Amino acid sequence: MSTATTTPQSDTEVPGTTDASGTPGATESEGKHSRRFGLPIATALVMGNIIGGGIFLLPASVAPYGTISLVAFGVLTLGAIALALVFGRLAHRHPTTGGPYVYARAAFGDFAGFLTAWSYWITAWVSNAALAVAAVGYLDVLIPLHGSKPATIGAALLVQWLPALANLAGTRYVGAVQIVATVLKFVPLLLVAVGGLLFFDSADLGPFRAGDESALGAVSASAAILLFSYLGVESAAVSAGEVRDPRRNVGRATVLGTLAAAFLYLLTTLSVFGTVPHERLVASNAPFTDAVNLMFGGSWGGTAVACMALVSMLGALNGWTLLSAQTPYAAARDGLFPKVFARKRRGVPTAGVLVTVVLASLLTVYNYTAGTAGVFETLVLVTTFTATVPYLLSSAAQFFFLLSGHSDRVHRPRLIRDTVLTLVAFGFSLWLVAGSGHAAVYQGVLFLFGGVLVYAGMSARGRRAAMGEGAPRS
Repeated sequence: MSTATTTPQSDTEVPGTTDASGTPGATESEGKHSRRFGLPIATALVMGNIIGGGIFLLPASVAPYGTISLVAFGVLTLGAIALALVFGRLAHRHPTTGGPYVYARAAFGDFAGFLTAWSYWITAWVSNAALAVAAVGYLDVLIPLHGSKPATIGAALLVQWLPALANLAGTRYVGAVQIVATVLKFVPLLLVAVGGLLFFDSADLGPFRAGDESALGAVSASAAILLFSYLGVESAAVSAGEVRDPRRNVGRATVLGTLAAAFLYLLTTLSVFGTVPHERLVASNAPFTDAVNLMFGGSWGGTAVACMALVSMLGALNGWTLLSAQTPYAAARDGLFPKVFARKRRGVPTAGVLVTVVLASLLTVYNYTAGTAGVFETLVLVTTFTATVPYLLSSAAQFFFLLSGHSDRVHRPRLIRDTVLTLVAFGFSLWLVAGSGHAAVYQGVLFLFGGVLVYAGMSARGRRAAMGEGAPRS
């Protein structure tokens, strides 16, 4: 059955029932461990997934390009907001779990839906491995691992499995962890940002364009580094089936979460730029530590920043683990992924969580045992490319809906505005693909083509099942 003309109900919805807040849709089978996300938790989910560990490294990473990198921040923010608004409109039309997968399948059919789900799934578990490896670097500040490879691998696996266990405990606990993690990382980061403005010295900013690139080249080069940090704007849309009143709350949570994350990114980067001298910032491995030490003196900054970074990454892993299970769950319900991914326990697709954390764990172990940091960095860039595939297809789906002329999809008074936003979001997504680099696009396409064989198998299985049902019975 095509979702282009019908909006499937979430399996957690049964007419005539209400959740604890009186919202129609919850079933008794959800139990006390499952709870629908309200606007605050949905917003925290978006913020938590956008703001991972990258924020603690960004100022030093883009410092070699000069303060022109702040222009790249601005361009990325505008593009991310355009995507957020597009996802909000799409979620209003299709308020079900799956997000980009649902939109692409509704507009372009099963194959486009599968590619979206497959690409997004790759993004999720590779990103989890990247976050876990980065988190260990900050954990080493708190609990020195002394370079022990077994201890380092064990810590990385622990960082991944703790959020997975929180997910397996139920959506009620996922939401609780996300709220706590978001508050614990947002408040101290905001304090650092405000404190940095109090100690701001324009002499520390350095040149506007520090390298030999042209202005456009510098913006594009610094933007390529910043791309990974803006992934996650689609978080609330992917989990729309678990959001209370999704037609209203998904769009608001997406925009609010994106704006809050962008504000924090820009403010903290500007503060660090104006606190740490440019020459020192370019060579820094811990820019926030340097900024705190210069602001308040002493050497306690490293420990404080390590705690904030660790909490931030655990919150991001908590949210991304849920998202990594939601898209295969939606595809499995439509017969495009194995049926095991469609099973839920306590409101969470358990198979998706387990398979994701196992794959991420294997990739993490490979990274440490092979000792090939360059390969792992390329895989991180691959996640930027694979994430833009759902962005491109979602923007194209919105464009299709707007041009299709169906009265149930087109908001005629806002048609021009929605069309402009959609074109901006599509152009922004293409820019993300270009910023990923040739190597990442090459390997990302190989990942995508690997999924074509899976789609062929699932389609053949569905065809056989359909033929079996249509065969005459004796």
